[in-house]
Amino acid sequence: MRIVTGALGVALMAVGAALLLTGGQVKDVAIWLAGSVVLHDGIIAPLVIATGLLLAAVPSRGTVRAALLVAGCLTAIALPALLAPGNPTNPSVLPLDYLRNWLILLGVVGVGAGVLVWVRGLRGRRVRRR
Repeated sequence: MRIVTGALGVALMAVGAALLLTGGQVKDVAIWLAGSVVLHDGIIAPLVIATGLLLAAVPSRGTVRAALLVAGCLTAIALPALLAPGNPTNPSVLPLDYLRNWLILLGVVGVGAGVLVWVRGLRGRRVRRR
């Protein structure tokens, strides 16, 4: 089964490479791949490292890190719709207000993390009083 699956994967990669080379989009794909490397290594990774260093002294850093991780995932999912160029000719392509909905979700994540930190703080005070 592994050999069949591996052969199928290699065949599909060959089809993809042939379509890429015959479609004349090699330059576009190369620019996109280079841009993604620069974006990750030049912007995203340093921001994540700096945020981790800044959060090292925060008592509720686990909750804050989780909220930031969820916010990052939501942003990665919403980014294509947020960056969609102009108004599509077909109004059913992007029918919702994605910017508003993304901001609402980020707010819900932030408020949820804040409530969780607050409840844990109250619980910690109760335990210390006893």
